[in-house]
Amino acid sequence: MRLRALLENDALGLRLLGGEEELDRTVRGVMTTDLRDPSRYLSGGELVLTGLAWRRDADDSEPFVRILAGAGVVGLAAGEAELGAIPSDLVEACVRHRLPLFAVSEAVAFATITEYVVRQVSGERAGDLAAVVDRHRRLMTSGPAGGGPEVVLDLLTSDLDLRAWVLSPTGRQIAGAGDPLPPAVGPVLAGEHLAASRTGRRAPHRASVRGTTYSLFPIRSAGRGSAAAAAASRDVRESVLSDWLLAVEADAGDWPAARLDLLQGVTQLIAVERDRRDAARTVRRRLAQEVLELVQTGAAPAEIAARLRVAAPVLLPGLGSAPHWQVVVARVDWLEGGPGASGGPGGSAGAIQSGPVAQTLLEEILVDPAVAGSDSSDRIAVAHAGDEAIALVPLPAVSVEDTGEGDEGAEGPSVSRVGLHADVLLEAVREPLSGGLADDGRLTLGVSAAVHSAEGLRGALEEARHARRVAAARPGRVCAAGHHELASHVLLLPFVPDDVRRAFTARLLDPLRDYDRRHRAELIPTLEAFLDCDGSWTRCAARLHLHVNTLRYRVGRIEQLTGRDLSRLEDKLDFFLALRMS
Repeated sequence: MRLRALLENDALGLRLLGGEEELDRTVRGVMTTDLRDPSRYLSGGELVLTGLAWRRDADDSEPFVRILAGAGVVGLAAGEAELGAIPSDLVEACVRHRLPLFAVSEAVAFATITEYVVRQVSGERAGDLAAVVDRHRRLMTSGPAGGGPEVVLDLLTSDLDLRAWVLSPTGRQIAGAGDPLPPAVGPVLAGEHLAASRTGRRAPHRASVRGTTYSLFPIRSAGRGSAAAAAASRDVRESVLSDWLLAVEADAGDWPAARLDLLQGVTQLIAVERDRRDAARTVRRRLAQEVLELVQTGAAPAEIAARLRVAAPVLLPGLGSAPHWQVVVARVDWLEGGPGASGGPGGSAGAIQSGPVAQTLLEEILVDPAVAGSDSSDRIAVAHAGDEAIALVPLPAVSVEDTGEGDEGAEGPSVSRVGLHADVLLEAVREPLSGGLADDGRLTLGVSAAVHSAEGLRGALEEARHARRVAAARPGRVCAAGHHELASHVLLLPFVPDDVRRAFTARLLDPLRDYDRRHRAELIPTLEAFLDCDGSWTRCAARLHLHVNTLRYRVGRIEQLTGRDLSRLEDKLDFFLALRMS
């Protein structure tokens, strides 16, 4: 298509700001970006859409336009959502480099322009993609005529004889034409794609599995206006763990440019559907966020229970009884200056928003990997607080009779064998995610026990956080721990209010701390060693390199200052807990 065709379509609402004499240039593709230097992703002939988030001051326009012109870009369309009117310095830079410049109204989505260009370009090159676009319009409807990405993939198979699948970042099949991928192939392809993306290699990526060659195309968010621009300017580590990918059973290295452009257009169409499905998560995320805020601010259990009653029908439609709940906490940590730092501006791990990354990743992890499609995520509610992602997972109430387990004569429901288990939760995703985390990222995850009431959620949240910290102490890129791995005293401590903890530890330990400050007597270290040696005089004396009589003197001083008797089990336990809480 010619550039001037953009002005002939009133629905796009584009205004030409400069370069009228260049409107006969041929558009070969479209790209949305707000990278300060997007040259690595340009092959020439593109119309570039930008939200101007890269522009910090007037001096930024010249180098940005020079890079585009040098890469063979045929035109630039700048959104007005970020800055309002298009800056004059950008207009002047485009005039100098003979680059046509269009203004995009805030009311027009970049996805609308993208779809129009893809349809026009592909219509001139091959009639098959025009049919894809026509069918894709049905994907955007809620009626029975819709079909999701499968409609596009079916057309690729029937018209181009290409077998293709849409995969999640962990390799779970979201859509496919015909037969599903062979078992275990999806995670391998996802791992290859993530590893290649982290090194900055240009797509499509090639991977060979079991003697079959696949070409892997990233499916990036289509977005709207400045939102898409902001996504494009992020560090690659913020998106690499959440992007879908298109796996095509073919070697794209042998393809002509027209065929590559066609597949890029298909990924843009699927990205629109991805954004539509992501928008559906908003309600579930909001429910999780509201419950989390109530739990963390110490709201009354009745208020939390009321919010759970609202959430249950949304997450478990048609459920007859109140579910149990589990809490899962995940965190993604990045090292400074890792291999992915150059993937976007800044290059600093501290600048990455880890909470949203962990949120998107946890939503994917909690989907059953054996279930194809994305509808299985409709029962997952994930919020994020700071660098943590926190999932509220509903479980149907299952009785002892249903499970066939539990102690004889036990009353009430049992969920000891129901729900998520940390030791199997990451099995299907560990390999591909390790490729995306590379050498500078870690994912740690903690899983709580199931609780059946609002009163238990606070403890479940703390329990999941404790378990995540246990996982973080282990080696490996992807680690998880469950509630069963926590010692009994660690499990109980989160239920003790902070003011009670402080009063308890102060009453027992402050007299000893004061005495140590005044006399350098080391009563606190002596107490810790004595309890760690299970009250054995000889073992404790040997550990501290003391005579037994000196140890007896110190223990006697501890008992005198606190009024406790370290020969009694109750007093030993109180000291043990006080030391753990201090």
